[in-house]
Amino acid sequence: LSSLLCCTTNHASLTVSPSRSQMFEEEFVSLSCEEDDSSAGWKLRRNTTRETRKECDKWGRSAGSSCNITDIVPLDSGVYWCESREGATSNSINITVTVILQSPVLPVMEGDDVTLHCKTKTSNLPADFHKDGYLIRTEPAGHMTIHHVSKSDEGLYKCHISSHGESPSSWIFVTGNEPLVSMATPSPTQAEQGLDDDYDDHHLCHHRASLLN
Repeated sequence: LSSLLCCTTNHASLTVSPSRSQMFEEEFVSLSCEEDDSSAGWKLRRNTTRETRKECDKWGRSAGSSCNITDIVPLDSGVYWCESREGATSNSINITVTVILQSPVLPVMEGDDVTLHCKTKTSNLPADFHKDGYLIRTEPAGHMTIHHVSKSDEGLYKCHISSHGESPSSWIFVTGNEPLVSMATPSPTQAEQGLDDDYDDHHLCHHRASLLN
């Protein structure tokens, strides 16, 4: 079950494998309705840009309580859910069939090299890389390396593979390489307290000296 993305309601659970909402084109995808009551007649349905509320037999292959899509394509992108004969529904899963841009999740240090990968199920296809809406490079092997990144390289990146589509955009953050310096300083109250203590000690010594005289 750890390999499945699961959305649960009181009546049915919709699971999808592989466990993600973004799928590679031509991937094998399996969706299942896990039902509390098998007599309720739960069925898988979907909405896409081309169709509404279509059952599994219109777009996939039934296998028991599962519906399999052998070679998923961008037109299969849409919202999937389970629905009973009475009209009860499970939570939905929004599946996107797309090109995927692999990029760093964490900020990149200035001066480092960064490689972006534009991926489909078929790897190493030529890809166009865009930054902030502008084409910056076309790479024949589908990956692009930015050498010695600087703050000017920070921005919104996406890639496009002909006949496969465009990736969602990913933001790349660039951070400075200056070391962080920490200084410990006494608080004003501590400093003032130190001065008060010095004054009290000096005053006490002066008072004792006057008594001795």
